[in-house]
Amino acid sequence: MCGVVGAISNSKENLSIEVYRGLLALQHRGQDGAGILSYDDEVGRFYQHKGRGLVADVFKENQFSQLSGKIAIGHTRYTTVGSNSLSDLQPVVQGHPYGLGIAHNGNTLNYLSLVDYLRMESGTGFTSCNDIELILYLLGSVMIKSKKHKPVERLAEAVSSLGEKLNGGYGVVGILGSYGLFAFRDPHGIRPLCLGKRVEASGVSYCISSESVALNYLGFEFVKDIAPGELLFISKDCEVTSFNFSKKSVISRCMFEWVYFASAESSVDSIPVYKARLVMGVILGRRIRKMLERLEIAPDIVVPVPDTSRTSAISLAETIGIPYRECLIKNRYVHRSFILSDQEKRESAVELKLGPVKSEIIGKNILLVDDSVVRGTTSKRIVSMLKKYGAKKVTLVSTSPPITHPCFYGVDFPSEKELIASNKSIDDIAIEIGVDRLIYLEIEELYQAIGNDLCVGCLNGSYPTSTFEGKTFANHRIKESKQVAGALI
Repeated sequence: MCGVVGAISNSKENLSIEVYRGLLALQHRGQDGAGILSYDDEVGRFYQHKGRGLVADVFKENQFSQLSGKIAIGHTRYTTVGSNSLSDLQPVVQGHPYGLGIAHNGNTLNYLSLVDYLRMESGTGFTSCNDIELILYLLGSVMIKSKKHKPVERLAEAVSSLGEKLNGGYGVVGILGSYGLFAFRDPHGIRPLCLGKRVEASGVSYCISSESVALNYLGFEFVKDIAPGELLFISKDCEVTSFNFSKKSVISRCMFEWVYFASAESSVDSIPVYKARLVMGVILGRRIRKMLERLEIAPDIVVPVPDTSRTSAISLAETIGIPYRECLIKNRYVHRSFILSDQEKRESAVELKLGPVKSEIIGKNILLVDDSVVRGTTSKRIVSMLKKYGAKKVTLVSTSPPITHPCFYGVDFPSEKELIASNKSIDDIAIEIGVDRLIYLEIEELYQAIGNDLCVGCLNGSYPTSTFEGKTFANHRIKESKQVAGALI
């Protein structure tokens, strides 16, 4: 799960600064690396800078004068394929045809078979282990062969062809040389993209982002969510054209956007993230209120695992009439532990990122609210910490149903083996984590909070695309992760 931003203006001279600020607003979507690509029509060339680490560490103030141009795209990376080497960072660019640069959020499940086919069929070589390079190659090759006269029509043909070849979820932003900015979304709408517009006395600007929080931060007015299977093209004169290349009718938006990944300030596909999380808490609260009436549990306080679960914990506490307390204070200078690249990092980060408020914990029965239980590592450490500092009992509430199957579309748990709920009952999970009771949101309740057109493959094994190559994908990703971990030792 990465973050992408694209911006274009018919008046402003340096859009890379806008893109940089947008990436700061999307930092929560990826912390492994970042990059910006700009195009300066005055000199007819691309400029780019990429680096490992947080956005603010990758870019320095004096670099923006070297990233000139009225079109720019940017990317903040969360590694779900490849490594964190410079060759795997985005955006990527090639000079022919027209000059083409792109960045994306998502995964291509059939990446390995497509790369193998291209190597055998045409001797195509690749310089990275990232599917964005494959996407760039496929787009360029169709555009070169196209009989269409206009570059934009060639791009539309290439994106349509791509939708038939790729199996996965993706949101792509790109630059088509001196012609303009474009973006497109996978036919099922698994990965999100939205469009914003800003009108000033000097001219018009547009911004495309993974989340609306970046639009708000930059002062753009929300225009629309890019539809599943839609290609949006914005010319250098800021004229907008839309193409629909999707033949799919089943929309399957990733439920994890609302449960965990997206910022609380965002709306994804016109559904406010904050509101969805409030509703999750209310739904769980109604069920837990019945458990309280039956004396099955007797919590003294409701405690969130910061930050994502805070919203649901507040509405849950209000629904059941039990005090809400902040007993775990987050260290703002530590990475989100779920998206760190290996298990050892995740375990050590838990110790650093949450500080216990001992006075509020000692002697209490705690109803602990978390957004999800994926591997169980974080939950186990937090429960152990709470009991170490005097909690009598801990009941854990998850605002996600049990995650029992891998994700192939951009969230980094490609194998069932690492998922604590894949082969254990709820009672067994509770014992392993160390809680006195474990309560999950149910899938039907998730639909109530967000809507029915969701990808819930990780919850029930029913995926929007074929997973024929799933095991190959998982084995390759596990091998990559071990290589990355070994290189860091």
